[in-house]
Amino acid sequence: MPRMSKVELYAAIRRDHRGGMSMRELERTHGVTWRTVRKALDSAWPEPRKKLPPRASALDSYKPVIDGILRADLDAPRKQRHTVTRIFHRLVEEHGADVSYGMVRYYIAARKPEILVESGKAPLEAFVPQTHQPGHEAEVDFGDVTIRLAGELVTCYLFSFRLSYSGKAVHRVFASCGQEAFFEGHVHALRTLGGVPRSKVRYDNLKAAVARVLGLSRARVEADRWIAFKSHYGIESFYCRPGVEGAHEKGGVEGQIGHFRRNHFVPVPEVSSLAELNEMVEQWDRQDDARRIGSRPRTIAEEFALEQPLLMPLPEEPFETGRVFTPRSPDPGPHEPLLGPHPADR
Repeated sequence: MPRMSKVELYAAIRRDHRGGMSMRELERTHGVTWRTVRKALDSAWPEPRKKLPPRASALDSYKPVIDGILRADLDAPRKQRHTVTRIFHRLVEEHGADVSYGMVRYYIAARKPEILVESGKAPLEAFVPQTHQPGHEAEVDFGDVTIRLAGELVTCYLFSFRLSYSGKAVHRVFASCGQEAFFEGHVHALRTLGGVPRSKVRYDNLKAAVARVLGLSRARVEADRWIAFKSHYGIESFYCRPGVEGAHEKGGVEGQIGHFRRNHFVPVPEVSSLAELNEMVEQWDRQDDARRIGSRPRTIAEEFALEQPLLMPLPEEPFETGRVFTPRSPDPGPHEPLLGPHPADR
């Protein structure tokens, strides 16, 4: 059997104590000391381990020198600031330091952002748990999935629309993650949910929606058809920052896609068509309604029952998700006769 964690041990002690066991019986049953039993009864959470003091290293006496160099670099021309290699060589040549390059690099990687914050040159970053009002926010993303379609292994794209409050998610698999699939995924999700979030929907900088990212701000040049689609449904888009920072801003749907893929696409599904697969996906969505997210007291379905009446109503008219093309035939040249349809085509 796997070794019991300390949290599980404390829970077992507290459970047996409520069942009437004495302190001495608890000690014998769980093979612990009186002190451990007392701590378990006083708190459900074990005390955090005390951190050991950092070990001394050959770099310690040179850390003030490195800090001074990094602070001086704050006002130096951008192209004439110290690299890690240059700082390492200066420590060896000017101070006779007997240190490794790796030690210097590791220290600078951790210390440089701290000095930037201390000097006011960079903001102090912190993670704050997100809270969401029911019916107000959602997150959207695509994730790639591999399936065996008609006997051939292919990569498809899993669209996910997740309500932030309840965690209710609607999925759809498409052959591509182009604009038509992006729109069809929204239409299917909103129809399934029976409404539209009242506030923002969080997105990556998907090409289906964003024509151009404007610098380092959140401003975006949006695709015309996407603007029309948002206007039709009353969607307010919110674009996350590129990279890892942006993933934290819509971590709900990122984790949801991973959970859905691990639990329903393992082993690789074998289907004859995407229509067959999407019928399975709808069934999986209904199954997932019965699960609880983390330590929440209610299931997804119970949370969604509270949230659904607070969504905005859907528009009465549908939105045409297909792209409209106007074909043009080339103009005939000056010596080319205008040809009618071939008899076989009549």
